[in-house]
Amino acid sequence: MNPSTLIGMLAGLAVLASVLLWSAQDPMLFFNAPGLAIVIGGTLAATFISFPLKEVLRVFKLLGTVVRNEKLYTQQDIEELVRISRLWIDGKLPQVERELEQVRNPFLRSGVQLVIELNPEDDIMDFLEWRVARLRAREHAEAQLFRVMASFAPAFGMIGTLVGLINMMFLLGDGNMTVIGQQLSIALMTTFYGILLANLIFKPVAVKLERRTEQRIILMRMVMQGISMMCKKRSPSMMRETLKSFVVSYEDEIRDFRPGARARRKPASPKGAEDV
Repeated sequence: MNPSTLIGMLAGLAVLASVLLWSAQDPMLFFNAPGLAIVIGGTLAATFISFPLKEVLRVFKLLGTVVRNEKLYTQQDIEELVRISRLWIDGKLPQVERELEQVRNPFLRSGVQLVIELNPEDDIMDFLEWRVARLRAREHAEAQLFRVMASFAPAFGMIGTLVGLINMMFLLGDGNMTVIGQQLSIALMTTFYGILLANLIFKPVAVKLERRTEQRIILMRMVMQGISMMCKKRSPSMMRETLKSFVVSYEDEIRDFRPGARARRKPASPKGAEDV
């Protein structure tokens, strides 16, 4: 399981448990089956109306993607590119083709295949750029689905609250404050459910999917750079160092604040500057 997802789930459960156990006389007051049905059922109904059936059915698969600790195998892709590039520079085309059969990254495999078929570099880059744009568009639509659900849930929570308030107004004539108070608490629970689902499930999942897309696009850009260098027959060592720069993390790109780093000397003042 993804560590950050696990921490978030445990933290969310801890917050809910503290609310239910310590801030309420009866924890069962926070359970309202009709209100929960209004929020979940209404959100799903509006989502089915808004999106094609095929996209909505991917919700459970996408939830599994967020929970799963997905690896990108960046280092493996770098080594494969460097190894294939070295064989390509040496003119060992049969070995390049055998190595290509072992590559598991389809984006990398497609790019290298176009290179060994001697396609122009501009055409290869255009094709790979189209692949990047297609992935970005598809995964943006997946994240957008959860953002839309996050907007629907509070709205249906308000609908449930209005239904509860209407029932409460009907009981005002009896003057039974106990029953009125119960109806008011039930009415407010639907808003609670809507806000909770939107901000603890739907929005975090959307952000997680968007971040995943950014990481995957960085990997694809790295592969594109390697393919471009392969077209130009740049040295494998230079390719390795260039591709590593895509994944190396720096605290600051222009200043090193490590304790052992040498401090930059202060430039000498021009002669006579102190007299100005």
